[in-house]
Amino acid sequence: MPQMRAMSNSAFASERRLLMGVLFTFIGVALFAAIDIFADLHEGTTISHVVAEAGILLVAMLGSIVMAYRLMLTLRRARAAQAEAVELAAQLELTRAEASRWRGEVRDLMKGLSAAIDQQFDRWDLTPAEKEVALLLLKGLSHKDIAEVRSVTEATARQQARAVYKKGGL
Repeated sequence: MPQMRAMSNSAFASERRLLMGVLFTFIGVALFAAIDIFADLHEGTTISHVVAEAGILLVAMLGSIVMAYRLMLTLRRARAAQAEAVELAAQLELTRAEASRWRGEVRDLMKGLSAAIDQQFDRWDLTPAEKEVALLLLKGLSHKDIAEVRSVTEATARQQARAVYKKGGL
């Protein structure tokens, strides 16, 4: 997140510097054109020359206005992006805290569930092999899958499953 913020700030700073440079260039051209027109009027130059320089002054002033507007928009976007980044960072921290809390709760629930299953298997007086089969049945494995996992025949897996069901009263 800090890298993204740095890249974003750097891009806005670069655009801001460019726009400021262009703005000052247009203002400088407008200022020099105005000074030149004023000097030309006092020296008695031709009207066509003054009109041409007035056109340059007008273009420079319009350019200054456009650049000032673009600069304001860029700065507004930069402030909005910065505010959004801060808000997203805060939301991310809240989400991380909530995820950590959920992980802790799930871990506690899983421990409790595991303990409850073990207690029930002990009440049913299951052998270690029957406990293993019962857990595999709880996971949804078929008799064939259980036989493969336990490296026994399918008939043995089926017999152990029957013993689990019988001891559990199922």
